[in-house]
Amino acid sequence: MADAGPSDAAGPGPSSKSQERNEPHAARPTPEELDPDDLMKAFFSDLKEVDRDNEVNRILWAFKLNPFEKLNLRFDATPEDVKRQFRKLSLMVHPDKCKHPQASTAFDILGDAQKELLDDEKRESLLKVLDVAKEELRKERRKETKHDNLVRVASLLHEEGRDGIEAEWEKSEEFHERWKMKARDVLARSEWRKRKLGKRLKEETLRLEEKEKEVKERVKAKKEHEKQWENTRDQRVSTWHDYLKGGGNKKSTGMVKPPKLKTNDEEKLYVQRPVGEQHRPPPPKSAGPKKD
Repeated sequence: MADAGPSDAAGPGPSSKSQERNEPHAARPTPEELDPDDLMKAFFSDLKEVDRDNEVNRILWAFKLNPFEKLNLRFDATPEDVKRQFRKLSLMVHPDKCKHPQASTAFDILGDAQKELLDDEKRESLLKVLDVAKEELRKERRKETKHDNLVRVASLLHEEGRDGIEAEWEKSEEFHERWKMKARDVLARSEWRKRKLGKRLKEETLRLEEKEKEVKERVKAKKEHEKQWENTRDQRVSTWHDYLKGGGNKKSTGMVKPPKLKTNDEEKLYVQRPVGEQHRPPPPKSAGPKKD
């Protein structure tokens, strides 16, 4: 067997390196060409346990009255955004993949938030409250920038004037952060009024129930009295018959007589006269002049 020459033992030479450089590299796929499922798997493969725990804590401490905050979404998110965000966060905090002791609770909170936002009636009711918060924030903004020269100059330079400046501001992160804070205040006030009204309705319901109970007790007592009265009718009739058979009080006529008027009373110093004989004062004299 012939030995390899020095050129063969030296390995690839310059010609081979230049050949490797001339070979075209494989084209990398663009983000649009990648499968969303593959992107999601790649994201969660690099996710650390501390990130999962932090997300669980964020969900647990999120504002309870706003499902948008639970899902970490803007208030202008569409139903498709809600579904996409729920899928992403639920994979992060799923009890089978997250070791946090309250991962199951966080997972349930996300599910309830998604149901509320996908329910047309509840979503519409929530958006009305959020619109109230937005209008209050706009009023505060107009009051704050009323004498702001920078805003005035920017309005003059903008094609759409002040409306264009405000429209751009409402797309900023600052606006959405302030909107979130204002929405918390409005939702808290709305919930307080709702609970107060519920408490009043409960108290009124209890009062009506107590009143109805008293009426029923009075009706029951009246029926029992009438029943007892009917049951003792024969006894009362027989007692009256026995009284009549015994003669009763012959001197009694069944009427109450007034006491006799005493004309002489030995124990007292006066004598009671008949009404006609009682002393009457003389008639008053006239105040006119005396006649001769």
